[in-house]
Order: sequence, then C-alpha cells, then structure tokens
Amino acid sequence: MNALDLWEVVCMTEFSSRIIDSLIEERHKRRMTQAELAASCSLTQSVIARLEKKKASPQLDTLVKVATALDCDIRVVKTK
Repeated sequence: MNALDLWEVVCMTEFSSRIIDSLIEERHKRRMTQAELAASCSLTQSVIARLEKKKASPQLDTLVKVATALDCDIRVVKTK
C-alpha cells in the first residue's frame, strides 16, 4: 500500500465513522434497540452491532438501509 492508498483509507474511515456516529445518535434519540433497528431495515442485530463498533468498513448500501430505517438520508455536500 502506498501513501496515497493509505490516505484514502484514513479519509474513508473518518467519513464512515462520522456517518455511523450520526446514525447511532439518531437511534438513541428514537430510543430504538439495535434489534428493533435491524428488524426495520432487514438486517441482523449482529450487523448493527458490528457497524456501531466500527469493526469493519461498512458497505454503502448498508449505511443507506440503516439511514432509511431511521428516516434519514446520506448526502454528499461540498465542503469548500
């Protein structure tokens, strides 16, 4: 892995981490359990647990399923 590849991994990890933190916050606001969230987006509770522990880089479709189940969306926003 070269320096550019490593930079891309770090940026993606940071980006995913911020999205996951927002999804966790939204789940807590709604007082939902991981099992309830999993059921509402056709995933297993263990998938939600791994996502929230940030054990692996999530697939975009998984993030979209979870966000949709929480009545949220994921947007690309220009930062500068």
